[in-house]
Amino acid sequence: MTVETVSLNRSHGGMQGVYRHASRETGTDMTFSVFVPPHQGGAKLPVVWYLSGLTCTHANVTEKGEYRKACAELGLIFVAPDTSPRGEGVPADTNGSWDFGLGAGFYVDATQPPFSRNYRMWSYVTKELPELVSSAFPADLKRQSIMGHSMGGHGALTIALSNPSGYRAASAFSPIVAPSQVPWGIKALGGYLGSNKEAWRKHDTVALIEDGARFPDFLVDTGDADPFLKEQLRPELLERACAKANIPLKLRSQSGYDHSYYFVSTFMEDHLRWHAARLDRSGR
Repeated sequence: MTVETVSLNRSHGGMQGVYRHASRETGTDMTFSVFVPPHQGGAKLPVVWYLSGLTCTHANVTEKGEYRKACAELGLIFVAPDTSPRGEGVPADTNGSWDFGLGAGFYVDATQPPFSRNYRMWSYVTKELPELVSSAFPADLKRQSIMGHSMGGHGALTIALSNPSGYRAASAFSPIVAPSQVPWGIKALGGYLGSNKEAWRKHDTVALIEDGARFPDFLVDTGDADPFLKEQLRPELLERACAKANIPLKLRSQSGYDHSYYFVSTFMEDHLRWHAARLDRSGR
């Protein structure tokens, strides 16, 4: 695969890059960012995948996430893909809304036209991009973890639950934990996957747990001043599902914090240290 370098910047002794490539899954050019920490030549490093939320691109966390210092210290590669395909001919929401279509891929492989042609973010994030990253960077895909924010938190948790042997840790900031039950998710899953709600369940964290999916443990932070908390995020549903399934869940409500990157960046180091501890373990 040919990877075009868009930009390179030295940071905390490592290298922050932004890259572009032609995606076989989406049929479009896709842009993503990678931070590679300082390391010895020939070393293979663990990888943290970060999935962003509605309206975002790779740039939001790259510019606002404040992860590089911790990643440099902990020896973590940090990869941030885009949230949807983009470009000429890529369908958007016919009503021009911001919560579906461009910037709102919901990390699923769409089955409904016209979205099924390009909106294959599940396969892009779980298959194509890892192949590319492992070929172009010193990444050890036997030691990878996943995290995300909002829509990206939904993606991180569902991907981890669907492939528990592939990821050693999973965490989220303000995730949409039960998209089948909230307005954002009902719109997205219906639009991308159709009206059969059984097809939605593999892209719904709470439903996956109810259906028997398991993961060793989760870390989830929400802000108690988040305006989307009660209608869209519903963390209490995840707490209930994990308790019933005996999945250890560290669910923290952070006083005074909202849905923004001021919140995400404040607790980013906590999450990265939590990931690093699990990525350093032998076994899985």
